[in-house]
Amino acid sequence: MSTLFQQQIDALIENIEKVIIGKRDVVELLLVGLIARGHVLLEDVPGVGKTMLARSLARSLRATFGRVQCTPDLLPSDIVGASVYNQKTAAFEFRPGPIFANIFLVDEINRTTPRTQSGLLECMQEFNVTVDGITHPLPGPFFVLATENPIEFRGTYPLPEAQLDRFLLKLEMGYPSKLGEEGIMMRYLKQAPIESLEPVTDVPSVLAWQEGVANVHVEKEIMTYIMNVISATREHQDIQLGASPRGTLALMQAARALALIEGRDYVIPMDVKRLAPSVLRHRLAMRPRAAARGVTAKSVLEQLLSTLST
Repeated sequence: MSTLFQQQIDALIENIEKVIIGKRDVVELLLVGLIARGHVLLEDVPGVGKTMLARSLARSLRATFGRVQCTPDLLPSDIVGASVYNQKTAAFEFRPGPIFANIFLVDEINRTTPRTQSGLLECMQEFNVTVDGITHPLPGPFFVLATENPIEFRGTYPLPEAQLDRFLLKLEMGYPSKLGEEGIMMRYLKQAPIESLEPVTDVPSVLAWQEGVANVHVEKEIMTYIMNVISATREHQDIQLGASPRGTLALMQAARALALIEGRDYVIPMDVKRLAPSVLRHRLAMRPRAAARGVTAKSVLEQLLSTLST
């Protein structure tokens, strides 16, 4: 794997860590989503740095950044854009929405209606926006980072399975350690670190990384291991709906992206083990009786990964 790739990615991670302290694992997995041409759903309580993470990524890449704050009255046209009548030309002109950006943050996605949520499906899957029968390509790279609060459910709309399946990874930030939080306070004494954050790479580099994923080799044994994990989710007694073939491809592609981030041109079993919970847990539907016992998709996946041989 290219030494230049490794240096660029390491520099990007270190730059983001100037703002997001003590969360290297989350930053690496965020880059897995970006490099694998996927999208990330970030679920956590308010105030742990979800929005700051998206802003730090965009600044570090010198990339365009778009954002919407989801509310129940948000319309699909508020995100993708709309055709507006121009009196001077006597014709309708397309006005792009905030989604026309390299990094697009959808804040509190579960606070907007299913109609608006579904407006993101084409964008996330096909990297296009279709308005009035005309298709408009989104800029490349195009990366959606959506956030949601898992605690407060009043006035929210749970994401349907089809929407969840479009996210390559589902991540959690978690609270910082005591030492990490002290570091955050120290950095905010004079100025918010995001304000002085400088770019360390650019959009063409990201496109090159995305192309480089195709050169990461996956042995037949690794494919078999991935398939064994997927099959186990479909056969487990506590799981009502196992991972789909899209989940299979997502796990393989994410593992290839992680290998590239770590400077390898081949996938190892540990890549699959590390990524499986983040790639698969939001794609599984638990049986009601299992959920009533407190069994979660995350706990089932941890149990499966501990028992399946590599």
